[in-house]
Amino acid sequence: MTERRKQFVPGAVRHDYETIGEWIRPGTKVLDLGCGDGSLLRYLAENRSVRGYGVEIDDANILACIRNSVNVIQSDLESGLSGFESGSFDYVILSQTLQAMKNTKSIIREMIRVGREGIVTFPNFGYWQNRIQILRGHMPVSGNLPYEWYDSPNIRLCTTWDFESFCAKHGVNILERVVMTNGEIISFLPNLLGSLAVFRFTKGG
Repeated sequence: MTERRKQFVPGAVRHDYETIGEWIRPGTKVLDLGCGDGSLLRYLAENRSVRGYGVEIDDANILACIRNSVNVIQSDLESGLSGFESGSFDYVILSQTLQAMKNTKSIIREMIRVGREGIVTFPNFGYWQNRIQILRGHMPVSGNLPYEWYDSPNIRLCTTWDFESFCAKHGVNILERVVMTNGEIISFLPNLLGSLAVFRFTKGG
């Protein structure tokens, strides 16, 4: 399986990167799963002085990570994170890759085993524009869901409410949540009006 991620554009920062950066303490150790071209780790290194490693499977993205001076390990996330010791990272990030994972329970469990905290970002399928496209008889296509149904890597689309219910059911403690649209934080009816969700979590007590 190939984890797809938007390519880094110099001078342009995804809005979820900014939120992630605010949550991460400077100088900490970060593991980015499905790291794509390494743009998030480069952003965190430049802005939060993190020590980071990425995990990626796609050959072209591996080369892009190397060009971006990002430490990267080539591996399939579906195989798990058995190569990493428990608690070996401060943060484990899964940025806009959760929806492409076959085994959601396993990867979330591994994130909070390997890291003290986990951070995920994903497109909110409950966003009102997605609902309208479905009512019109089509699968949604948008900036956060850019693929047509026939070439999409997304197999586990969910809403913010779905993810919160998942965490409650599987012993995951949500520390913070930000839902946004075009970089604007949505506080009122976030499951309806927010297009992108960002969650910070840890293992439940």
